[in-house]
Amino acid sequence: MNYAKNILETIGNTPLVKLNKIVEEIDALVLAKVETFNPGNSVKDRMALKMIEDAEADGRLKPGGTIIEGTSGNTGMGLAIAAIIKGYKLICVMADKQSKEKVDILRAVGAEVVVCPTAVEPEDPRSYYSVSKRLAEETPNAWYVNQYDNPSNAKAHYESTGPEIWKQTEGKITHFVVGVGTGGTISGVGKYLKEQNPNIKVWGIDTYGSVFKKYHETGIFDENEIYPYITEGIGEDILPKNVDFSIIDGFVKVTDKDAAIYTQKLALEEGIFVGNSAGAATKGLLQMKDQFKKDDVVVVLFHDHGSRYVGKMFNPEWMGEHGFVEDKE
Repeated sequence: MNYAKNILETIGNTPLVKLNKIVEEIDALVLAKVETFNPGNSVKDRMALKMIEDAEADGRLKPGGTIIEGTSGNTGMGLAIAAIIKGYKLICVMADKQSKEKVDILRAVGAEVVVCPTAVEPEDPRSYYSVSKRLAEETPNAWYVNQYDNPSNAKAHYESTGPEIWKQTEGKITHFVVGVGTGGTISGVGKYLKEQNPNIKVWGIDTYGSVFKKYHETGIFDENEIYPYITEGIGEDILPKNVDFSIIDGFVKVTDKDAAIYTQKLALEEGIFVGNSAGAATKGLLQMKDQFKKDDVVVVLFHDHGSRYVGKMFNPEWMGEHGFVEDKE
């Protein structure tokens, strides 16, 4: 009989799916690594489990402990399903810009959720970074995950996501494109792929209001670049240790409006029901189309599931309120 001993054994080995109508303008073969097939419906299941297992191995996470993490929702979901199987409590700290669905889903799988304001400095005691650290100090037998600086994050993708993509494309991949938040996915996958073939190009998708693109190009952390934005799961107002800028060939910025519209387009034109960062990544690909040649094999990673954005990008009223309506020629 072929079965998994528990839900955690189903993480990984997600499919590569060819994109068609939405990338008609691109000459290359464009393949999406659809990470919604993970049990928590996102790429973050991989690193959530790895971070927990590594913390168990070196004693940072003890039996019956409480896991505490600041999350935009998906890492929280990965941590939640692992915490259930392994017998830990979980407290997730989230910014108030995240979708209601993400908060509801985390509570549905037993996590305690603390919501903090988005529009404050990272050092502000009310920010979700600060609140996560404070709760970890105040809670007995707690472990603060810190996905931004935790090396197990990138390592998970070096050990699983990268090798899967290399094997699935039979080593023919020429470009890897992915949204960048904590940096674990781009750095881990990028490191593995470049070790196999140094000519592979690794591109990050950034958003307006985030510091990554300018920092990568100039080495300047420009606080004037930082302002609140709507796109979820990518961009940062800090420089996480997991972002290895030496592996990244470049960044493309995508507007909130374009990210939202292309999230809808993926569902309506490809039948792929995925989240906001996938819309951003798809629009970013189209902005880069002149870089791709006919024989190139471009892999774009789709982080999470559309069900987390039903009240936002898939809600016509919400889209209209934000002016996210496609311009007609």
